Amino acid sequence: MKCPYCSHLDDKVVDSREGKAGDLIRRRRECLKCGKRFTTYERIDEIPYMVIKKDGRREKFDRHKILQGLLRACEKRPVPTAKLEALVDEAEKFVNEAKDREKTTSEIGELLMARLRKLDKVAYVRFASVYLDFKDVKEFMAELKGLLKERTRK
Repeated sequence: MKCPYCSHLDDKVVDSREGKAGDLIRRRRECLKCGKRFTTYERIDEIPYMVIKKDGRREKFDRHKILQGLLRACEKRPVPTAKLEALVDEAEKFVNEAKDREKTTSEIGELLMARLRKLDKVAYVRFASVYLDFKDVKEFMAELKGLLKERTRK
């Protein structure tokens, strides 16, 4: 494992624990050169879960890619990173539970949008504007009006 501080390749494992769901192992490591500690997370490498893109291509499910999109949508918003991690976990579980180990990007996107809508309306609009690929301002305004109607009903 490469030390994130000094890039030295030798370290020792100080502590190992199983994750809450039992699907990963958290290890505390100590660099043998600089002495600093860092955490690594290990997952069991199984048959990859696939995502079917809009153009029909298949791609491996990428947690990092989804988290980056959510972080971009929530930039400068009061949304805790832990909640975004939980959303990514939920999306990953959604794909994992698929019979044929694959889901379409539209199914995953709908799931994420529904959760973001409850979490933060601005982040939802940002995410939806990229995900739904609005063709013009009218489509975008229609989505905003739907949000406003929902808000006035509460």
